[in-house]
Amino acid sequence: MYYLVKATDIVRIPPDKFNKSLKQSALEILREKYEGTIVKDVGSVIAVIDVDVSPIGEIIHGDGATYHEATFTMLTFKPLEQEVVESEVTDVTDFGVFVRLGPLEGLIHISQIIDDYISYNPKESALLCKQTHRTLRKGDAVRSRITTISLSGSSLRQCKIGLTMRQPFLGALKWIEEDLKKRKEGK
Repeated sequence: MYYLVKATDIVRIPPDKFNKSLKQSALEILREKYEGTIVKDVGSVIAVIDVDVSPIGEIIHGDGATYHEATFTMLTFKPLEQEVVESEVTDVTDFGVFVRLGPLEGLIHISQIIDDYISYNPKESALLCKQTHRTLRKGDAVRSRITTISLSGSSLRQCKIGLTMRQPFLGALKWIEEDLKKRKEGK
C-alpha cells in the first residue's frame, strides 16, 4: 500500500546551502536523509515531496549551520500481511520466484506457487509444472497474497517479504484466465 505520511524533524542547514532558499535546502537534505530508507511504522520511503520549514532557526556554538524545525510529506510504501498484490516476476530460481512489489522485492517459494510438481529449467530460466504443463518465467504477471513481512533494518535490501499463490484466483494471471475460461465452459 502506498501512503502519504507527514513527519517532523530538525534539519541542519550547512553554510554551503545558505545561497539557496530555506525550503529548497531543507528538501534536498531531507531527501538525502530519508529516500530509499525504511522508517519503523511508516515503511519504505520512496520520496520526500513537500516541506514546510520554520524560518526561525538556531545556531549552536562551534557549528556554522542553522537548525530548523521542518514538517514534511513523504510518499511511502508499506506492504500489509494478507494483502493481495499483482506484480511482475523479476527473477526465477530453483527455489522460487522473486517479484517486484513497488520499491521492494518479495519471494514466492517454490512450495507456494502451485499444487503440482515443479522443476526448474535453468536453460529457459523457467519453472515447469509436471501435471498442468504450466510455466512461470521472468516478466510474467502474477497475483499473490503477502504472508510474511520483515522490514528490519534501515535498508531496502534488508526487507524480506514472503508470498503465496496457492489459493483460489491467485497465480500467474494467464493461469487465472485459463481457469476462469474453463469454469465458464463448464469443464
